[in-house]
Amino acid sequence: MVSIEAHNQASLLRVAILALISIVAFGSRLFSVIRYESVIHEFDPWFNYRVTMNLVRDGFYEFWNWFDSTSWYPLGRAVGPTLYPGLMTTSAVIYNILHFFNLPVDIRNVCVFLAPVFSAFTAIATYKLTKEAEGPTAGLFAAAFIAVAPGYISRSVSGSYDNEAIAIFIMVFTFFLWLRAIRLGSALYGALTALSYFYMVASWGGYVFLINIIPLHVFALLLMGRYSNRLYVSYSTFYVLGTLLSMQIPFVGFVPTDTSEHMAALGTFGLVQLFGFAAFVKARVPEKEFQLLLKGAVAGLVCLGAVMFAFLSAKGIIAPWTGRLYSLWDTGYAKKHIPIIASVSEHQPTPWSSFFFDLNFLIWLFPVGVYFCFRKLEEPHVFMIIYSLFAVYFAGVMIRLMLTLTPVVCFTAGIAMSRIFEEYLDMRSENPDSRPEEDGTTSGAKDEDRSPRSQPNTSGILKKIPKLPRIGVIFNFLFFLILYQLHCTWVTSGSYSSPSVVLSSQTADGNTFIIDDFREAYYWLRKNTPEDAKVLSWWDYGYQLAGMANRTTLVDNNTWNNTHIATVGRVFASDEDSAYEILKKHDVDYVVVVFGGFIGYSGDDINKFLWMIRIAEGIYPEHVKESDFFNSNGQYAIGDQASQTMKRSVMHKLSYYRFNELFGGRGTDRVRNQPLPSYPIVLNNFEEAYTSAHWMVRIYKVKELDNLGRTFKQSAHFSHINAS
Repeated sequence: MVSIEAHNQASLLRVAILALISIVAFGSRLFSVIRYESVIHEFDPWFNYRVTMNLVRDGFYEFWNWFDSTSWYPLGRAVGPTLYPGLMTTSAVIYNILHFFNLPVDIRNVCVFLAPVFSAFTAIATYKLTKEAEGPTAGLFAAAFIAVAPGYISRSVSGSYDNEAIAIFIMVFTFFLWLRAIRLGSALYGALTALSYFYMVASWGGYVFLINIIPLHVFALLLMGRYSNRLYVSYSTFYVLGTLLSMQIPFVGFVPTDTSEHMAALGTFGLVQLFGFAAFVKARVPEKEFQLLLKGAVAGLVCLGAVMFAFLSAKGIIAPWTGRLYSLWDTGYAKKHIPIIASVSEHQPTPWSSFFFDLNFLIWLFPVGVYFCFRKLEEPHVFMIIYSLFAVYFAGVMIRLMLTLTPVVCFTAGIAMSRIFEEYLDMRSENPDSRPEEDGTTSGAKDEDRSPRSQPNTSGILKKIPKLPRIGVIFNFLFFLILYQLHCTWVTSGSYSSPSVVLSSQTADGNTFIIDDFREAYYWLRKNTPEDAKVLSWWDYGYQLAGMANRTTLVDNNTWNNTHIATVGRVFASDEDSAYEILKKHDVDYVVVVFGGFIGYSGDDINKFLWMIRIAEGIYPEHVKESDFFNSNGQYAIGDQASQTMKRSVMHKLSYYRFNELFGGRGTDRVRNQPLPSYPIVLNNFEEAYTSAHWMVRIYKVKELDNLGRTFKQSAHFSHINAS
């Protein structure tokens, strides 16, 4: 009776700790709401928010068949078949549940707080996964780590309404169900894994990571001679149901059956069937004949599979790797062949500093946890090792994939920390001579009989360490844990809780200065332009223009049509007359340029201009050449030092038009740290319509034919800026 009560007390304590961890995971992501307001961040989330509002307002059928004629003008976009609907559907379901219980929460707040809520769920899923592999103590450590890890918080703060907001939870939960399925050999858990995988496919393109890691785990177990009926039932159930379910998403369709990135899963499925058939034959054929039959069958099927794969790939029946995935293996591929992929900052290689910035001291515990996994090499530990190897590689070649590395770092760090605390907190004395081996480890046979979630494998050497040094070690790690929490809070508060649509800076006296130029300019467009006005900007701002300004755009962050994006790049790279012809062919009324030279905003269009040129050159090499935009010294410069082609370009003119007058003709671009053009910039085909308070967003109206050559009339707003 006493032991049962003690067990119940331990379980209750774990539940309480896990509840507190979940609260911390939720609360640590609210800085942006507290400091600014309940607002959607970044660029992509604005499209997700706009689609979610359409889903809530018009229903699922209209959402699924919605053709958005206001994006990618004049092409438009069929929204339903070109997105992952999991995020929007999740928000709509939560919204309808809340309203069913008469809780009138606005859909915007549901979207803003969705990521923090699912972060709490991720902490719970991390606990379940790590407990499945190692035990409850490691699970609690791992849950506490991932609750505040900056590598995960970076994409899950309040207002970060992107696919990753729910995808990381689904990924971790799918891995937990998979490990539970192979431990039990359960078709039920295999089916649940497939359902969770289906949710992942519906939510994020990163599902490709799952459909390769799980087959790799199975393949590794087969190579290690660990085939079992449990493995057969689990993987067969998961692959068949998961593939059929994933094909129900229109954006995915038949991709799981005809693309290279899914062939590993298919090949592993065939291999599992071969092993299952071999096990069936083995029970009915003498051992000698069976060995010959097995070797011949394996060699023949492997050769046949390789020939079939090569033949189908050559015929184009099996599609090759997509450019984004191929760039993970050949890091220079995108820059050479698909500059639009290389132009995205989150697709750049990860600097070393980011690993320490996003993981802090977990980066030191990570290899320790992997070492402990190698010591056991049971099925869950093999999975953790495979996951670790591939996640480290992918995170190294693409900074965005730090998001997939963070969970496994927390898993393995939780294992390492639990081992350390279990070893050094065990103050019981023990006679080393009574242990089976001199170093205090158990024999191989005995170690195999022990559960991976049982008592720690305490060494005899540690047992000889006096209590005082043990307490010193524990306090040392407690100190590191406190520093980790402080670091995570500092990073979250300072670096990952500032929405890109609202900027802030520090004044000389230490006060926070809010820069709201984006929303100011979008609001002006919404209120002062016709509802059917067409707006041209670089694709980065397309989703925000559609969401906040509610105006038709030519390109946006979907980036599905490289030619259309190259056309926009060509407009900015051309002289006024050439650009005017293109603009009129596309019925463009307004051109938006983001300029940071006045306040020092480095993410402006001049800094992105080289990528616009490269993308345009890939489609229009006869009209745009990157070398023309470098001066005689081979430098990318602005102002008087710029090349003639750069000076004549629309981007240069629209960015620096009348800007030098603010400084009496002696100004300096604060981003490039270069002098402004000393010569006056004259616009013939454009008319300044609006410039935001800090000159970050500049809006120009494309003149009509009968207005060409007319003198530019300074707007009242512009006069006010100059007068200031």
